[in-house]
Amino acid sequence: MENKNVGWLIIGIAVVMGVIVWLFDKVIRQNLGLTCSHGPTCEMYSGLNMQTWISFIIVAVIVIIGISIMFIKPKEKIIYRKGKEIKKKIDLSGLDKQEKQVIKLIQEENGAIFQASLMEKLGIGKVGITRLLDKLEAKQLVERKRRGMSNVVVLKNF
Repeated sequence: MENKNVGWLIIGIAVVMGVIVWLFDKVIRQNLGLTCSHGPTCEMYSGLNMQTWISFIIVAVIVIIGISIMFIKPKEKIIYRKGKEIKKKIDLSGLDKQEKQVIKLIQEENGAIFQASLMEKLGIGKVGITRLLDKLEAKQLVERKRRGMSNVVVLKNF
């Protein structure tokens, strides 16, 4: 779930909590008016005021947490290799047509490409690309590295 959605969810929960606090305060004040014989100077009113303010402060803190979560960006950055183009010779003998295509696409992208991009460029589904990359990993030509919710496919030995 994205930070923005989590922030809105927390703010929504805080609003519901604020409404509940307000309703409880209203009902308790009505009951105090009926039961307390001293009137508004009764000691129970001061205790109720303190509890209500503490409750609203807690709700405000939760709203602030929700807002701050909405604006915090994940600190994960993907770094691509820049500079020289990779021109390392890889022995492509013994590879089938699709395996050769994968190696060439990775080389064109300077040694690293997202798995989803490979799927898109080759027109292969998730299962097919996974099996294809499993074969290439078994031959120790590529390596998959986890980057958030996706994989980056990298040529080995660079």
